[in-house]
Amino acid sequence: MFAAHPLPMSGLGFTTAVLVTGIALVIGLAWASSRLLGLPVGTIRALIAGLLGVAAAEAFGRSLHPAQDGHLIVFVTVSLGVPVIVAMIFIVIAEALVPRGSGPGPLEMIRALRRRLTRARRYSQISRIAVRHGLGPYLRGRPLADGDTSGGSRLASSVRQALEDGGVTFVKLGQLLSTRRDLLPAEFIAELSRLQDHVPPARWEQIEPILSESFGAPPGEVFTELSRQPVAAASIAQVYRARLRCDGASSEVAVKVRRPGIEPAVERDLDIVLRLAATLEERTRWARSLGVVALAQGFAAAIREELDFRVEARNTAAVAAAWSADQHSGTHGVPIVVPNVREQYCTRQVLVTEWLSGVNLGAAGPVVEQLGLERAELARSMIRCLLRQIIVDGIFHADPHPGNILLLADGRLALLDLGSVGRLDGQFQFALQNLLLAIGRGDPAALCDALLDLVARPDDIDEQRLERALGQFLALHLAGGAATGNEMFADLFRLVSRFELGVPPEIAAVFRALATLEGTLTQLAPGFDIVTEAREFASIHIAERWTPEAVRKTATDELLALLPVVRRLPRRIERITSALEQGRLSLNVRLFADERDREVVTGLVHLALLTFLGAAIGIIAVLLLGTHGGPTITPTVSLFQVIGYNLIVVSSVLILRVLFRIFTPGR
Repeated sequence: MFAAHPLPMSGLGFTTAVLVTGIALVIGLAWASSRLLGLPVGTIRALIAGLLGVAAAEAFGRSLHPAQDGHLIVFVTVSLGVPVIVAMIFIVIAEALVPRGSGPGPLEMIRALRRRLTRARRYSQISRIAVRHGLGPYLRGRPLADGDTSGGSRLASSVRQALEDGGVTFVKLGQLLSTRRDLLPAEFIAELSRLQDHVPPARWEQIEPILSESFGAPPGEVFTELSRQPVAAASIAQVYRARLRCDGASSEVAVKVRRPGIEPAVERDLDIVLRLAATLEERTRWARSLGVVALAQGFAAAIREELDFRVEARNTAAVAAAWSADQHSGTHGVPIVVPNVREQYCTRQVLVTEWLSGVNLGAAGPVVEQLGLERAELARSMIRCLLRQIIVDGIFHADPHPGNILLLADGRLALLDLGSVGRLDGQFQFALQNLLLAIGRGDPAALCDALLDLVARPDDIDEQRLERALGQFLALHLAGGAATGNEMFADLFRLVSRFELGVPPEIAAVFRALATLEGTLTQLAPGFDIVTEAREFASIHIAERWTPEAVRKTATDELLALLPVVRRLPRRIERITSALEQGRLSLNVRLFADERDREVVTGLVHLALLTFLGAAIGIIAVLLLGTHGGPTITPTVSLFQVIGYNLIVVSSVLILRVLFRIFTPGR
């Protein structure tokens, strides 16, 4: 019995040794082939190449038997080179067919499969929502009967309810559409406008843990009073009225709390939106010309910013500081305020600001009449506020829908919900000023120049044709005071699309904000002419820039900036003239002064040398293999053959190294 046990143990030990040796050979071949190629190789590819190399070594070893004149001993170097070459050939072919980075890795494939399943569930959920609200027939192309106003109202209500059930992203889409009277009938505008304030609120049991987590203490230790019923519920957050404990009972605050669990849902829906935008841009020309992917990315970035209330706190403080300076400098009209932020209480999920008592513009009609305010004056103040934020401050409210503008009890206006703001650099601000001035003068040439400064200019654009189209645009919308905001914005975007002008996300945010505000002001003051007001604002702003004080200040600033250059100029001119007079003036040019240039040239020289050496060694190997005679190592193998086969291995390694560098992206 005892004698029977060693045999299985020895067999198990032999199997383990063979397995360990095989794994070591695979890893060694993978490492050797990667090193010889000279560039990083993916782990999975290297291991597969090592397996193929080991298999090739096994096949080659069986074809050569030691008993046959000692061939295996003679070709020991070739036996080592063959598996390496096989491994390298696999890596090069794999790189040529599927370049690294073009396809997902194993972990990424698993994550992609999980995301695909999540999207499939979301698509199914959206379809069920549409069917539950009676939208299935309309999605299949059923038209609305002419004159069926009740049917239109029912459809609008169904769309609004479906958007509410769809989640945050779809509610934001509905909010945007609620301001576009040029696109949707009145019954749809009325229903979608309810999305501004009539989103069902989350329960207090879901909100209280968020407050405790954000403050690190129960809400009762932070507030002396805190209503459990929200005063407003929007798509991303809901607002509660409270009093801070540290302020006693003197000041009220608004506590804005993010809805529980919306971040994963928003990311899932944004993934769907971005994929849809990429598909449209790939398959349609109009989407490529409008830069739909960039617009979708801007929309996604804006929503992600809205989810982080620390961003909104910074935005609110920045807009308040800039607008306070503008009002101090003499901006006239209805006073417009921005709530003060209690930054020490602001977190990612909670925002605390001063309490402003009022009603949003969507329901401000009775209050306007009660206070005896001029609707046109309110609208004029709002458009001038937004234009000043865009052109002067460079930071503006990017979503001025009626729910984000409050009419206070004392007749002032307040800007709320600054989670989404746009930012412009000086170049874009200057181009927008020129755009407004060109529209005000009716100058198509200046309008063409300003527009091309704002958009991505195609290489083959016909500027004369664009200028004529802009001239027709100005004649259509500005001749005889016929300007209308809805038609003008629509025609401008059609013109941009026709000439395939790519609109940067910053400028798209400007046009979106103006279009949204136009819809808001149409509700407040029907017939209000936003284009005329924009032209007047541009004239006033340019006049402010050309006052004697402004010109004097600008000239002083420019002279102070040029003074150091002017002071050094005489000495430099004197040095140049002296060198020229004495014949010592020379010009030094450093070739390849940039390190990147040297790297490119060095890489090209290396590739050329490797190619030359690989080809030369290969030719020598073929000549040696074709030479008869010479010293013999075995009766059937000559020294020339051994050297020739080894040179083929070396030549193959060099050529494969060159090919791998050619096929590798970014090299």
